Amino acid sequence: MNFGKWIVVSFISFALFIGVLVAICVRQDVNLVSKNYYQEELKHGEKMQQISNANLLLDQPDIIVNRDQVELHFGRLLEVENGQILFMRPSNSRLDQIYKVESSVYNVQRFRRSDFEVGHYRAQFKWSMEGKDYFYEKTIVI
Repeated sequence: MNFGKWIVVSFISFALFIGVLVAICVRQDVNLVSKNYYQEELKHGEKMQQISNANLLLDQPDIIVNRDQVELHFGRLLEVENGQILFMRPSNSRLDQIYKVESSVYNVQRFRRSDFEVGHYRAQFKWSMEGKDYFYEKTIVI
């Protein structure tokens, strides 16, 4: 039997397989979590302090997905200064949504669910209150 021919065919097949895998990997769209990733990492200590401030609150914020809307529940929404909520889509940054959180006597701010594509989001709520900055993050699926 002539095994030399099959060895050459197997090497060529393996090389083609590797070539196809490389071509597929090169065509994949790679989204970073943030375009300013390195600058944000330098502010990591500030973010940890904001998370700590939020964890010390007796009335914690919460983000709930209902049938036709996404709701931000926070009992101290009236006291919020400079609030913003970012719905970040890790798989596609073009689907990110940013909303300003307004101070309100109502403890709920609602967002239309139809504004979002179905999928996994990281909701990041940042706000100032009583001279301190706060940060709350929750993973949601719409």
